[in-house]
Amino acid sequence: MAAILRFRKLCFLEPVKCSTVSVQSFEKPKNDEKQSFEQPPKPESLVSAIERVLEKPKSKKIKRQPKEWRCVDSCCWLIGYLCTTWWLLLFLCNFLPANLPGLKFPEAPGVRLKRDGLTALHPVVLVPGIVTGGLELWEGRPCSEGLFRKRLWGGSFTEIFKRPLCWLEHLSLDNETGLDPPGIRVRAVPGLVAADYFAPGYFVWAVLIENLAKIGYEQKNMYMAAYDWRLSFQNTEIRDQALSRLKSKIELMYVTNGYKKVVVVPHSMGVIYFLHFLKWVEAPPPVGGGGGQGWCAKHIKAIMNIGPAFLGVPKAVANILSAEGKDVAFIRAMAPGLLDSETFGFQTLQHIMRVSRTWDSVVSLVPRGGETIWGDLNRSPEVENICYTSTARYLQSSSKESNGSDTDARRSFQVKEPPRYGRMVSFGKEKLELPSSQLSIIDSKEFMRESTSRNSNTSCGEILSEYDEMSRKSIKKVAENDAYTARTLLDLLRFVAPKMMKRAEAHFSHGIAEDLDDPKYSHYKYWSNPLETKLARRLTRAIVSEVDFTELFSMLCALEAIPRLPDAPDMEIYCSYGVGIPTERSYVYKLSSSDRCKSIPLQIDSSAYGSDNGCLKGGVHFVDGDESVPVVSAGFMCAKGWRGKTRFNPSGISTYVREYQHKAPASLLEGRGTESGAHVDIMGNVALIEDVLRVAAGATAAELGGDRIYSEIMKMSERINIRL
Repeated sequence: MAAILRFRKLCFLEPVKCSTVSVQSFEKPKNDEKQSFEQPPKPESLVSAIERVLEKPKSKKIKRQPKEWRCVDSCCWLIGYLCTTWWLLLFLCNFLPANLPGLKFPEAPGVRLKRDGLTALHPVVLVPGIVTGGLELWEGRPCSEGLFRKRLWGGSFTEIFKRPLCWLEHLSLDNETGLDPPGIRVRAVPGLVAADYFAPGYFVWAVLIENLAKIGYEQKNMYMAAYDWRLSFQNTEIRDQALSRLKSKIELMYVTNGYKKVVVVPHSMGVIYFLHFLKWVEAPPPVGGGGGQGWCAKHIKAIMNIGPAFLGVPKAVANILSAEGKDVAFIRAMAPGLLDSETFGFQTLQHIMRVSRTWDSVVSLVPRGGETIWGDLNRSPEVENICYTSTARYLQSSSKESNGSDTDARRSFQVKEPPRYGRMVSFGKEKLELPSSQLSIIDSKEFMRESTSRNSNTSCGEILSEYDEMSRKSIKKVAENDAYTARTLLDLLRFVAPKMMKRAEAHFSHGIAEDLDDPKYSHYKYWSNPLETKLARRLTRAIVSEVDFTELFSMLCALEAIPRLPDAPDMEIYCSYGVGIPTERSYVYKLSSSDRCKSIPLQIDSSAYGSDNGCLKGGVHFVDGDESVPVVSAGFMCAKGWRGKTRFNPSGISTYVREYQHKAPASLLEGRGTESGAHVDIMGNVALIEDVLRVAAGATAAELGGDRIYSEIMKMSERINIRL
């Protein structure tokens, strides 16, 4: 009976297996009952057979091996997590009600200042920096069909995924001229929408524009000076007349707003772009704008530079050498071969390098001032820099607030051996600790001789970067020089990127003027360098046959009076930037282990770490700054170079340092924070927005409180020995 019950149970579970078996076969006649007891019951054997059949699939499941996890699976999961997190944050920021219990947002500065009686007075001009401005397509190759006047840069970036190589091709410039390649026209997006948001949900100028609107600003008294940030500054005028349009717009806003002077707010690279404009607008045509010596004094009230990169950023060096920074170096360490994988055909860094080396604007951000500003093999202005954690930053801030000194915090977190930041690129961590006398230093003339006899590596086929044109022997020559300073770095860049540097150095200079009366400084390539000045005698000689002597004499007098800064003593210049964030300052490099074609032979040594609380992490030395621009680059000109009447500021324009101590958001609900000092996030900093609104409404620097300093910029400036 038990066997029958078990069999019926099995048939219930697997009716297909027992469909040919009749249950009646187990029912025996009464006269055969004795025989049924003498023989072994057959149902038992049948049940066991069925059980064995049913057990076979189970045994197969046990033998099945787990699927091997591949690198591409990790990439897909990572991208999925990032996209999910991004959309979740967008949902929280845009769809949660503002009156949700426990969720209280601070009042916008524009609303509060309007309630206090603040109204729009001076017209405002916004000048975006590198990367943040949108670019749209006007003419392209067949692969760009359907993209006319659609954004290639800024916005959703969907074309990166749809047609990545086509997208990169249209963002590249001509490698010889630095202008449009044949058959391609990409132009800057006009208007306030050019740089209000970099991507959906990621603001740049949007918060500041909204707060300016709260006190009465609109398009008639607020203008976004959009330009193609890939080009050299003078080429924006040659190709697009961007400088002429900016001049005309400022003059129009000046007249239509009751002859009120303009407040200019540049950001990042836009700071040195506008510095170039200040010299261009007063220079005579055809190279200059012909505004004359008093144009700036007549039209501009104040220049509020945000995150200024006056003296360059070390990040630009890492971008040219290996198309990476601290973030990319971290990814390469965590997933070796992912970004430049030949198996998957990504070669991301190679393509980024190929495209970015056609952008002349990158060279404008290479550190300026040489060893005088950035230090030599043994010293640097940041000699007392603290590489602190969040705890140390809190102690430092608290110490300053309590007694005006950070001595106790500095004593607790002082690094035993001061980092040698002047060695901006070192090959090997051990080279950082050696005295300069023990370093192997190659004369820059050796690089120049080597560059004239570069061996073209024709076996690589298609060339992705200038490294493909170099022999391995030439590349190893680079690493034989143990360390490079800001002065010798230029020779290194000329060697590894000769086409880019030859093209770009016709538009930019990186030195310090010794003789301000030298006629060579009349060239426009010096106009964006605050440490160099120029006269225009050479220009007047070139056009002497085209003007009469009266005009030539008045023009020459005006040109002789052109200083580094315009002759506008009533103007105010602000250097406004964030502090308290580790910022890239110098790098430890190594030769790549890969010898294959189309690879980048140099990369940051992510295994190089310093001691506890040290400044060296993942092959990158950090100093105080706003995450992109070190303090010395952002603040030196306002703290010393232009402070008072100097040879760089002969008319004595007033300069002020306004620093904003970084404070990270307390939770995700705060977004990117209202007290951030990060290079882009500072555009949403409440204190900075309030300063801009007050100056635009007529306040002076004295009414703002003058200088506001948290960093060591004044001590750093004292250590920089420069003739003023």
